[in-house]
Amino acid sequence: MRVRKAVLPAAGWGTRFLPATKAQPKEMLPLVDKPVIQYAVEEAVAAGIDQIIIVTSSQKRAIEDHFDHNYELEHLLEEKGDIEMLRRVRQIGDMAQISYVRQKEQLGLGHAVLIAKELVGHEPFAVMLSDDVVASERSCIAQLVDVYDRTHSSVVAVMEVPPEETRRYGVVAPDHKAETGDERLSRVLGLIEKPDPADAPSNLAVIGRYVLTPKIFEKLEQTPRGSGGEIQLTDAIGALLEEQDVYAYAFRGQRFDAGTTIGWLEASVELALRRPDIGAGFRRFLNSLDLA
Repeated sequence: MRVRKAVLPAAGWGTRFLPATKAQPKEMLPLVDKPVIQYAVEEAVAAGIDQIIIVTSSQKRAIEDHFDHNYELEHLLEEKGDIEMLRRVRQIGDMAQISYVRQKEQLGLGHAVLIAKELVGHEPFAVMLSDDVVASERSCIAQLVDVYDRTHSSVVAVMEVPPEETRRYGVVAPDHKAETGDERLSRVLGLIEKPDPADAPSNLAVIGRYVLTPKIFEKLEQTPRGSGGEIQLTDAIGALLEEQDVYAYAFRGQRFDAGTTIGWLEASVELALRRPDIGAGFRRFLNSLDLA
């Protein structure tokens, strides 16, 4: 069964970006001229995913409005003769079938994924955290879907991090003895959430891209609340390992943590430089700065 659905958790408060997020969702903060969450939706669509499930909370209506049609705006653009912008605006509402489910309590990433159970059904699905922006020739989630198609197993995206940064991530314990036929692909023996460098089983950190089998919902329902009273997706994947293979894939691309101010700024610069319409002019501006 192919991967047709993606779950995008978007229920967090976005406190790192206060006061900008006091009255708007952090997922709607712009990177260049598109909101952060739109990049994730476009990435999913590029991977052949056509059903998007966004997990929201109160004060997130702007997300729903963004992916809906705005007929007054479209009429205005048509009257002005701005056909290219009209096309782009209409395309947002036509990219995919988008559904919404409300997370009434902030009980962690695992809980957010579990909330989507009824809409996902009994089929493999992607989980994408829009804070993680990945610039790559082939979308990161498409790379994971390729791995799923080969293995028919859950797969998480990983990247190498300096040892001192392992305490910021979930870290995988790879099975170095298992032959996968792909130097980027490892079978996972275990996962540890935010280990101290001395306890980390590797420097392969999990980022916000997953393709999971529906068995994960059973494990999430059985996962007790951990630190902060939250249900950790990492814990459920660890439990899944007892019954099914899970793989880690070192994706091709550059990841930016747009959930932090520095990462958001870095992503903005990189994405602007990659744009054919503004990249050259922006590069000239950057080169003109006196950064000494």
